[in-house]
Amino acid sequence: MTPDIQSAMLLAKAAPVQAPHGTTDPAVAKKLATQFEGTFVSEFLGQMFEGIPTDGEFGGGEGEDMFRSLLTDEYGKQITASGGFGLSSAIQRQLLQTQEAAP
Repeated sequence: MTPDIQSAMLLAKAAPVQAPHGTTDPAVAKKLATQFEGTFVSEFLGQMFEGIPTDGEFGGGEGEDMFRSLLTDEYGKQITASGGFGLSSAIQRQLLQTQEAAP
C-alpha cells in the first residue's frame, strides 16, 4: 500500500463522514442559509474574476492568482453579511418547510 493511501485511510478513520441531520431550529437554519448564500456569492464572483489577467503594472501575478479564491470567499461573506442577494431568507424558509414535512 502506498503512503498516500495509508495516510488517506488514517485520515478517514480519524474524521469519519457524518450523515447530515435535519433541524427545525430557525437559528440553525438561518446560519446554514447564510453560509450557503455566501458560498453562492463567492462562486458568482469567482466566475466574474476568472477572465481577468493577474499581470500588468498593478497586477499581483502568480500570488494574486493563488489567493484570488480566498479573496472572492471573503467578498462573498461580506456581501452576504451586508444583505446579500436576498437568497438566505428564502433558503431558510425552504429548509424549515422541508424538515417539518420530513417524517
